[in-house]
Amino acid sequence: MNKTRPYQVCTNCVMDTTDTQIVFDDKGVCDHCNSYYAHTLPNWHTGEQGQRELDAMVAEIKKAGEGRDFDCIIGMSGGIDSSYLLYIAKEKLGLRPLVFHVDAGWNSQIAVNNIEKLVDGLGLDLYTEVIDWEEMKDLQLAFFKSGVSHIDTPQDHSFFATMYKFAQKYDVKYILTGANLSTECVRNPVEWMYYQSDSIQLRDIHRKFGQRPLKRYPVTSILWHKIWLPYVKKIKVVRPLNNVEYIKQDAVKLLSERFGWQPYPQKHFESRFTRFYESYWLPVKFGYDTRKVQFSSLILTGQMTREEALTKLATRPYDEATIAQDFEFVATKLGITVNELKGYLEAPNKTYRDYKSQRWIYDAGAKVMKAMGLEVGGKR
Repeated sequence: MNKTRPYQVCTNCVMDTTDTQIVFDDKGVCDHCNSYYAHTLPNWHTGEQGQRELDAMVAEIKKAGEGRDFDCIIGMSGGIDSSYLLYIAKEKLGLRPLVFHVDAGWNSQIAVNNIEKLVDGLGLDLYTEVIDWEEMKDLQLAFFKSGVSHIDTPQDHSFFATMYKFAQKYDVKYILTGANLSTECVRNPVEWMYYQSDSIQLRDIHRKFGQRPLKRYPVTSILWHKIWLPYVKKIKVVRPLNNVEYIKQDAVKLLSERFGWQPYPQKHFESRFTRFYESYWLPVKFGYDTRKVQFSSLILTGQMTREEALTKLATRPYDEATIAQDFEFVATKLGITVNELKGYLEAPNKTYRDYKSQRWIYDAGAKVMKAMGLEVGGKR
């Protein structure tokens, strides 16, 4: 939490000064909200215009996939966003996606079941890439030792890198992602979750704290997937959920009734590591509660009231009855003792600024994308 200013919470959403860069106007409304109303909402099209944009996108995807077994790739985690996207792509848009899953060693059983139910129910093919566990384990331990808040980076980075490399290898021109404005219009502050695709920071942390070389772990870079792939290889990443009416509760109900899909207690909890990280590690060690970001997005898009969000935030984000079990599970899987893991929890906190990074590239790219009208999302 920021110690140099008094605590304040937005009067419109539930973002507060645990985001150290947050700014409030004279009505107490934060810049996340003001950015949404001024920039995101006017440029976010559903309805008739959204359908026209979606129809044009689908036509391009189908044309690029002519003569192939599939016309696009969809990365599937088993979470609500990717699950609903898969349903929309196959059933509503008539696409022929290859379902791609990256197993980084932390899948919950519910996630495994949800993926199988969707893939089987829709009659699709599933390709699973398994990340080398010994290298993944070493990299995750390096991030714990580094003291940074974004210890989920090794898992997320492997997802991005593997999917992009797969698309390039098989010359698939479209990657469909479940990223969306309906549930993600407020972004995690950089201080909470630094950019997972920054290979310079990943390698620097591993160089300082890792024990074994990364020979099989997939590494990507911002320039590779933001410039080389889209502009040289013509591989595009698109977000169809931004062009449809996406109401989270309705999507959960549909998938549950039709496929037996099971919901999670919180967004991103399809990974057991992410559940531990977001529900316990971040709020306890750093004071960052990702529910504030998730609830604020739902407030802005009319899917939750501020009062509902504040009531939920009054409770702890983790299950006190099972946190000891979670500690033991994570420690055992990483090959360390519970006391060693607790030692990392109690060690001094660090930030992405304490290690090498490509932050300037992200900042410059964001300015260019927004100036060109290619980036609709809120501030980060």
